[in-house]
Amino acid sequence: MTKDEFMVARKEAARMILASGIKMSQTEAESIEVVDFGLNDLKKEGAQILTLVQTERISVKVIALFSGQTEPEHWHPPVGDDPGKEETIRVVKGTLYLYQSGPDTLKEGHIPENKSNVYTCKNELVMKVNDQVTFEPGTRHWFQSGIEEVVIYSYSTIARDIMDKFTDPDVIRISKIKY
Repeated sequence: MTKDEFMVARKEAARMILASGIKMSQTEAESIEVVDFGLNDLKKEGAQILTLVQTERISVKVIALFSGQTEPEHWHPPVGDDPGKEETIRVVKGTLYLYQSGPDTLKEGHIPENKSNVYTCKNELVMKVNDQVTFEPGTRHWFQSGIEEVVIYSYSTIARDIMDKFTDPDVIRISKIKY
């Protein structure tokens, strides 16, 4: 993604987070991570992430998804003696379509075009404001906003995002900015 695309996305994510009722400082707004997962189609597959707390034991993040944006299917693997990240997702604004292993109930959301081979979880949870779900370490999942933008909290044990595993072999967790 270009620096201009990055800056526009960061600004829009800050607007969304503030509109959801979550307060943040200017410094926090300027720290929002814009992630295109190396797929170069941010509006289709990506996420905007504000890290509020990151210690050796816990992590609290705010994730903003643009209308129709999908965070790719992934899981949090074991690292050394740690079983992997346990994560709770809680909806603050909008309707989130969240997918996990189980019977195929995909109805409201959609698999991104030409990506059916890398979105294997099709058990759909339609989540509204204040709904939450907790994933055990190693649980495959992905999520998507519908026509409205979505803001969620992610509460977890230690986050090692760089070590997350993705079903799509083309995913690169750290975005590259073209200057």
